[in-house]
Amino acid sequence: MKQESAVLNGRQRSPRSHEQVADELRARIRSGVLRAGQRMPTQAKLAEEFGVERGTVRQALRILQSEHLLTNVSKGSPATVASETGDPPTSGPTFPPQPTAVALGPRVAAAFAAAHVEIDALCLTSTSLTAALGEPLRQIHAGRLRPAKIDVRVLLPSRDIDLAFPTPVDASDAGQLQRTWLAHRNAQGQVLRHNLRMLRSTHGIDVHVTFRALPFTPPVKLYLLNGTEALFAYYTLSRRQERDAEDGQLEIYDAQGSQSMLFGFETGAGVRDTSFVEQSHLWFNSLWETISSDLTLMQ
Repeated sequence: MKQESAVLNGRQRSPRSHEQVADELRARIRSGVLRAGQRMPTQAKLAEEFGVERGTVRQALRILQSEHLLTNVSKGSPATVASETGDPPTSGPTFPPQPTAVALGPRVAAAFAAAHVEIDALCLTSTSLTAALGEPLRQIHAGRLRPAKIDVRVLLPSRDIDLAFPTPVDASDAGQLQRTWLAHRNAQGQVLRHNLRMLRSTHGIDVHVTFRALPFTPPVKLYLLNGTEALFAYYTLSRRQERDAEDGQLEIYDAQGSQSMLFGFETGAGVRDTSFVEQSHLWFNSLWETISSDLTLMQ
């Protein structure tokens, strides 16, 4: 099939693969056109220059990061050409630990630049993920993002278990709190599913959203993005007062999920990061395929 040509530095070229984009940028770095410590053009500018999608550019940049030629590829600002020493970057998270409400949104938005978006989430409710989807959905409706397929899998605690948290300090008050949590879990899941499924009719995107129930309360939250990133946070419990419809105040043990500190790991950012992403996928899939069960978001 004949392909259209793209213009690069005045020459006619066929549309680039991510390996070809990486080859061109690698040559610029090694020739000194791009110098150590210099910030790269934005991914949007590179995509325009090479006549490719941003996802292709991102894949190319990750190749160069794995070769220790670039740093900070996953951060919001443009990547930076690595130092001339060629020393590999220190292994560690791809961004400093930040509250989920701060860190999750930009990473989910970046994931939506791919043609096939894959998100796996394990959490207490889908509140943070629903909020994080707001920006990429706006970008899609504005015509700035155009994924062809979206697959989302979410693991949530079952309605049939006694939650470890949130839970009343006085166990005799557990019934009402569990019902409140369940209503919130269901409502957030329904919003997430509805917002994504709407893209089928509005933009013709192939969307699949699936929920399954866990037989335990997860002590951590985990988000896996496009098979290359793992975002991990602990649910840290505290004792606080909750307004109760019947008694006015209720003392509970709870975790503020949106404030849980999120740590980021990315394939290609070092042996530790790559292993963490791989093992996180294995763990998620093992839960999904074994002890989890069908989950219906009741009205």
